[in-house]
Amino acid sequence: MILMFVLGACFGSFSCCTARRIKHKQSHKHSLGHRSVCLHCRYQLKWYDNIPIISWLALGGKCRKCHRQIGVLEIASEILTALAFLLLSLSIDISTASTIEWVIFITTTIFCITLAFLAIYDGAYGELPTSTLILAIILAIIVLIAKEIKILSMHPFSPELIYQPLLAVLILGGLYLALYLFSKGKWVGDGDWLLGTAIGTALFSPWLALITLFISNFLATIIMYPVAKSQKNQKVHFGPFLVIAYVITYAFSDFFLSFVV
Repeated sequence: MILMFVLGACFGSFSCCTARRIKHKQSHKHSLGHRSVCLHCRYQLKWYDNIPIISWLALGGKCRKCHRQIGVLEIASEILTALAFLLLSLSIDISTASTIEWVIFITTTIFCITLAFLAIYDGAYGELPTSTLILAIILAIIVLIAKEIKILSMHPFSPELIYQPLLAVLILGGLYLALYLFSKGKWVGDGDWLLGTAIGTALFSPWLALITLFISNFLATIIMYPVAKSQKNQKVHFGPFLVIAYVITYAFSDFFLSFVV
């Protein structure tokens, strides 16, 4: 669990840095280079300035040289991804896990790294890169196939193996696609339904898809309502809430399913 927390913080830092660099390359002719620098004064960060969570706290969220605010996105991405990895560690018993369970766990972890990048990028810039969404869908399909192999190793084939993941995709991906088409992109973005499709595929269960839908909307409402109330026409970037809801649902899937199955 400690190892997963540390790895999560590292991948959260990496995802945030990657999102910044990709956006910077799109907006400027020159990139920031290979090593991390301050976005304000271009001070090249030392290795001890790049320790996830610890460096941000030690510097008080400011650049060591120009003392301007680094921002909360970095520390938030590191802490939330670390917590996500910590929750993922609850989904496997390393002393008894089978090969297929390790495949599911490792692929799901890579899937969550991809989702972390998407959540950070959407939260910061209100966009979901199509290429990364396609990668997320591919990883979700691998997770789905691995789960079906695990089920088939213990039980005979059932039509549920086909229609349950399809229902999960319709609940998340289909709903957001319908909202996007009906509102002509005013209510949700064109990437939200692809993100929902990836998450629905990985969840496998329509019940878990419904729970994820509820949690994501609940979080978006309680967190963004004060902002929307004070700032008119404030757009809600829904990707981060959908990703957080997925991690919670996946980590406690057995608990949630015990109430509905």
